[in-house]
Amino acid sequence: MNVFKKSGEAYIFATALGMVITLVMVFTIVILILVKGLGFFWPADVVAFKMKIGEHYFGEVYDEKTAFLTDSDGQTIEQHQIQLKIGNRDIYGRDFIWIAENQVDKKYIPENVAVFERMEYGNFYGMIREVGSGEEVVRGQNSALIKALEAGHDKALELQEKIESTEVEIAKLNEPLNRLLREISLLEHSKTGRTEEGRGKLEAMRVRAEELSGKNRVENEKLNEYLQKLYRQNGKLYVAVEAADGRIKNIRLADVVRFYQPNQMNTFEKSGYYAAKLWEFVTGKPRESNTEGGVFPAIYGTVLMVILMSIIVVPLGVISAIYLNEYAKQGTIVRLIRLSVNNLAGVPSIVFGIFGLGFFIYMVGGSIDQIFFSSKLPEPTFGTGGIFWASLTLALLTVPVVVVATEEGILAVPQANRQGALALGATKWQTIRDIVLPNAMPGILTGLILAVSRGAGEVAPLMITGVVKLAPSLPLDLNFPFLHLDRKFMHLGFHIYDVGFQSPNVEAAKPMVYMTALLLIMIVMVLNLIAIYLRNRLRRKFKTSTF
Repeated sequence: MNVFKKSGEAYIFATALGMVITLVMVFTIVILILVKGLGFFWPADVVAFKMKIGEHYFGEVYDEKTAFLTDSDGQTIEQHQIQLKIGNRDIYGRDFIWIAENQVDKKYIPENVAVFERMEYGNFYGMIREVGSGEEVVRGQNSALIKALEAGHDKALELQEKIESTEVEIAKLNEPLNRLLREISLLEHSKTGRTEEGRGKLEAMRVRAEELSGKNRVENEKLNEYLQKLYRQNGKLYVAVEAADGRIKNIRLADVVRFYQPNQMNTFEKSGYYAAKLWEFVTGKPRESNTEGGVFPAIYGTVLMVILMSIIVVPLGVISAIYLNEYAKQGTIVRLIRLSVNNLAGVPSIVFGIFGLGFFIYMVGGSIDQIFFSSKLPEPTFGTGGIFWASLTLALLTVPVVVVATEEGILAVPQANRQGALALGATKWQTIRDIVLPNAMPGILTGLILAVSRGAGEVAPLMITGVVKLAPSLPLDLNFPFLHLDRKFMHLGFHIYDVGFQSPNVEAAKPMVYMTALLLIMIVMVLNLIAIYLRNRLRRKFKTSTF
């Protein structure tokens, strides 16, 4: 045994075992997320359950378990239970129900049952009885109903687009008047409005508002009349669906996202549906308290925030590392600075969030509002959470990692390279710029990789510096000035927290949590792989370089 210990094989075995355990843990988490998430969008068959007590349900079998119950004699009995996703929340008041298999009188697969994905209240399961397609009502065979339903749904979506574009047109028409009325209101409640000059300005603004109101009145009436006509047409497009218990529900076709009959779909058709749902998840907007629809705004916000954070943190970290290694006189103060930087890496992220709220938002943002956006006060512009403040906070959170990694990269540059450059007449800055920094670039990119990995998954500081449950507009768009640093944003990490712990429908939200977690892992991996690829290229480039 002593010989075994002295040979070092025990320590090699222990380190290898630790690596294996770590890899197993990582792969277990990834596989769990894959299994729980990727199966979410597959259209399961709808099963009908008729209970012995007379209740009747349509739904998807969601889960099964064996419960151990105590009977009247005190004996423990096993009972097999089935979790059924029954949908129809506006009828039943819930999406899921547990039923005991021994209480099932009849179980069968109904052929023509349809599933309607709705904008609100989740799925609806039932039999199609009639379709209102404008001026006529279609009844009869399933094929005729489906044909009328497809045509009516396309028409409803077309009308809905016209409604939304008309509402946007009305908003744009009234925007100058609304802005002027807001300025009048602010001036009336300010000190300036009580001066003689202010009263004259108010009078001129009121005259201008009256002119704008009169100018817009005729156009507004036309647009509103057209809008009401569209609403009436859309209201005539509906489908009447009979639930398993016989109740009829009229569903507006404009509220239907998609419909399908899973029990009649083959594997190819289900695969097409799966691909469409997966595409919607990546590119669509969330709905139903973020438990349905897509997460594109969250993807957009996460990637943009990481990019802004990287743009901020890399220059700060590199400049700090260069000063500490190349310019600062090594001594007690520099050692204390390095110790402080290392300690900052261990500070809880929520502390950085509080600092960001107090310093960046209230102090810096409030001052910006007072100087540049005083006309909009008391409504804040930069004095409230936004993507810029969130990125700055995360840059502050991750700057110690970049500083340490950059210092290691700088120290790894051979001293002979520096001396050779200085001997050839280069200045100290030229040596740093042309010799040290290019050779230290792999270390800098290592720090960036670590910063991205940590920053992309942080949630606590973002909750108080700009992230929201649902952002009405993206921080980067085609409207001037294109990048809106003051806007709030969505984030995949916060989306996971919100859907998993704040959702009113926890059972329905579980698969969305797994899918969002999988997507966040993939985004972090892609960002890291890009940085690793660049780092490896630079390493190969400078590995054999001589100076």
